[in-house]
Amino acid sequence: MSYSWPILSTVTFLPLLGALLIGLLRGQDESAFRNARFIALWTTLITFALSLLLWRDFDPVTPQFQFIELRPWLGPISFHMGVDGISMPFVLLTTFLMPLCILASWLAITARVKEYMIAFLVLETLMIGVFTSLDLVMFYLFFEGGLIPMFLIIGIWGGQRRVYASFKFFLFTLAGSLLMLLAIMAIYWEAGTTDIPVLLTHGFPAKMQTWLWFAFLASFAVKLPMWPVHTWLPDAHVEAPTAGSVILAGILLKMGGYGFLRFSIPMFPLASAEFAPLIFALSVVAIVYTSLVALAQEDVKKLIAYSSVAHMGFVTIGVFTLTMQGLQGGIFQMLSHGIVSAALFLCVGVIYDRMHTREIAAFGGLADRMPVYAFCFMVFTLANVGLPGTSGFVGEFLSLTGAFRINTWVAFLATTGIILSAAYALWLYRRIIFGRLEKASLKFITDLTWREVVVMTPLVALTIFFGFYPGPILDASAASVDALIKNFHASLAAAEQARLAFMP
Repeated sequence: MSYSWPILSTVTFLPLLGALLIGLLRGQDESAFRNARFIALWTTLITFALSLLLWRDFDPVTPQFQFIELRPWLGPISFHMGVDGISMPFVLLTTFLMPLCILASWLAITARVKEYMIAFLVLETLMIGVFTSLDLVMFYLFFEGGLIPMFLIIGIWGGQRRVYASFKFFLFTLAGSLLMLLAIMAIYWEAGTTDIPVLLTHGFPAKMQTWLWFAFLASFAVKLPMWPVHTWLPDAHVEAPTAGSVILAGILLKMGGYGFLRFSIPMFPLASAEFAPLIFALSVVAIVYTSLVALAQEDVKKLIAYSSVAHMGFVTIGVFTLTMQGLQGGIFQMLSHGIVSAALFLCVGVIYDRMHTREIAAFGGLADRMPVYAFCFMVFTLANVGLPGTSGFVGEFLSLTGAFRINTWVAFLATTGIILSAAYALWLYRRIIFGRLEKASLKFITDLTWREVVVMTPLVALTIFFGFYPGPILDASAASVDALIKNFHASLAAAEQARLAFMP
């Protein structure tokens, strides 16, 4: 269905209007803060409602880009937007999580509230823009622009080591992306355009594909993050405010996986096929190593942060199997992890707001005083483990199925990560929720408030719903994934024919 008005631009840029309205508010009193919170909440809710309209009218049968908007912008660079079965679910995930972040920050953030809400609304526009851009330069501007509000969110509203964590986050991600910028310039000189649909059908020379692939890898591997460039993530998570961790784990990490799907594999198929074993090796190391590191953590947030790195390893394994199961498993795993990891960080925020500590040893026996919290935490912990009946199972199972078809050892070694995830996740749950309530500081801790219940309920519902019925996500991405695989194999076949033709 086509709209008479630019709905995709509206979804993307509406949060900027909310940020402008908050910027026009006068004063730094509680009345101004309350108005800022409500403007941010209603802006994100309306944006989510508009994205649901997109989802309702999205046609999953075609692999073509939909809701296209194309107009001149900067000379050869066009303002070009659209979504397909790969990008549409990520737009929906972004707009879904943002209202929950605003609600989670309602009472937790008391200083510079207007600036905080503006930062989140600007960040929402930049994140949606990453998934809707159909021009490489536009994509790069949105991709890099997201660093600035997240840098401020960590650096201003974070913990004691917030400045160190924010600069580490900024420098790591910027360094990788500068290589991607050089690659984008080379792509323009080679193809004469930065239009993504055109570039998806452009056959880059084999030697050029190799270094372009590594340039994009430098950016996406840091953003995902892959081992060994993952070290910025635990620091950023630990120091970020709760909502910052939610967006970091739920959306920003997914931009790396999306980049592989949108650029690395379709534009550089020969290099992707050649270096897939490298990705498998790095992914297996990430799964096993960071799972073991998670077992040694004493900080709840840091444990979940290392868990995120391990789970992203399943994404890269699934994506680079280049099978239907693996690619759909990688996409589903990213979306599931966006829900589950966001929920786990919200769970950490609940107890941190009450006790002002994240040390695992400071808790125990919370089931006595916080039964509703214990139930929610249990659902997300089991999803993180990959229990059948939760969304965490579907993505991991499909990714491992795709890996098993390609390399049995990769699948076997990756599966050990599921065993390790059960070890650290259940150990964490037992230490915090079960046991006797012996610590005096916990005697009067209260269960979830109504606002926290409102935040947790949709996350619990989606975690269970997609565990039993993953169809909406798998069906939406099926046509685009199938087209991606066919084009990939066609490129490999054409390259092989060209090689045979030149053989003496």
